[in-house]
Amino acid sequence: MKTIIIVGGSKGIGKAIINSLIKYCNVINISRSIPEISHNNLTHHKCDITINELPNIDAADALIYCPGSINLKPFSKLSINDFKSDFEINLLGAVKAIQKYLPILKNGSKPAIVLFSSVATKLGMPYHASIAVAKSGVEGLVKSLGAELAPILRINAIAPTVTNTPLASKLLRNDRMVENITERHPLKKFLSPEEVADMVEFLISNKAASISGQVFEMDCGIVNFKI
Repeated sequence: MKTIIIVGGSKGIGKAIINSLIKYCNVINISRSIPEISHNNLTHHKCDITINELPNIDAADALIYCPGSINLKPFSKLSINDFKSDFEINLLGAVKAIQKYLPILKNGSKPAIVLFSSVATKLGMPYHASIAVAKSGVEGLVKSLGAELAPILRINAIAPTVTNTPLASKLLRNDRMVENITERHPLKKFLSPEEVADMVEFLISNKAASISGQVFEMDCGIVNFKI
């Protein structure tokens, strides 16, 4: 049975990932809040990635880093602290987790890392400057580490469009906004967290053994199609 470390698994996409993996993996969740799910295969460590030391873990086969932010403001309203905060949550937290657990991951069974980017790195959108900068750093990290850690360890990222999670609740807070978001996407839908969890499950599996250094756009067509 593989051991999977999930940072930020108590809500949203992270919660869906735990639900997807818990039946056949030992899952170690690291987050500020306790996951709602309880299972013999689940261990929880309370930790704020931005301020606390990460717990010591003896062994792991995969690391999934889920924390993110949606800080949408006009550029003139974004402070330097906004940029620093988004950078710390989205990129430096991932760096911190990878550096902490890389030694045990290298000893794991066909180890893999999955990080999260955003469609905002490819699709220019107003008010996304801070998050686009932070997530572009994530993509650079994936490319660089993919090369550096081959062939021992694989690392990939997922770049989702709007996903129905508490983090995106302000974007989906009424029927009109849901309709507008739906219509903006060529596939006339947005993501569920379970769809993203399915992609994570694939990327850490042996089925993805030949895939590393890639960023997968789960975009419902919004980046690549103009219809």
